[in-house]
Amino acid sequence: MLTPARSLKKRVSATVRRAQQKYVVEKFNFIYYHGTGGAIPFTTTSWLGVDALKCPADMWIYQEILYKTRPDVVVECGVRFGGSTLYLAHLFDLMGGGQVIGCDITLENVHEKVRAHPRITLLEGSSIDEAMVADVTRRCEGKRTMVILDSDHSEKHVSNELRAYSPLVTQGCYLIVEDTNVNGHPAEPKHGPGPYEAVQKFLPTTRDFVVDRDCERLLVTFNPSGYLLRTH
Repeated sequence: MLTPARSLKKRVSATVRRAQQKYVVEKFNFIYYHGTGGAIPFTTTSWLGVDALKCPADMWIYQEILYKTRPDVVVECGVRFGGSTLYLAHLFDLMGGGQVIGCDITLENVHEKVRAHPRITLLEGSSIDEAMVADVTRRCEGKRTMVILDSDHSEKHVSNELRAYSPLVTQGCYLIVEDTNVNGHPAEPKHGPGPYEAVQKFLPTTRDFVVDRDCERLLVTFNPSGYLLRTH
């Protein structure tokens, strides 16, 4: 049996180890996000030749989520080149069902491979425009729905997206807020309030969503506190 002194020492040692591990993970996240003087790693990622601009560890988590929760449709706010959109569509191909609805303020950068995929519907316009929200809502009606927010990363914009799209998410599915690592969490410390701050303000207003920390278990994630599971 441990003496009180040895028990205290063990607890302190465990606390120190956790702090050291957290420090290492955050530093690596920062270095991975910003690069080391050359190309920024996440800007060099692609899916079958289409730029994706994602952390590969998060993409692995995405496939686990899709297989586990089996949504009928994934709404992706923010498409850019379309690499992640195509990735999601290919996962649905493997699973034998599912559609991706991608919206962006402009679709001029979207690769032809993405435009041509039959599981992908692309909509041009602001994700928070009332007409866009109404259109996406109509397309998701009666379908098991998952939502990914990855467009404008300002706190105000993400907060508006959370209010607009959180009701679409089906119980047991995910609302994923991308790039919560910016504004010093730990990347881009000068970014200003962004996705992370929007999430922190959103969660106290709802009992429907919880942060799923298991989605962060691969240690490097661009979405800390951003994997929101709908529980009610």
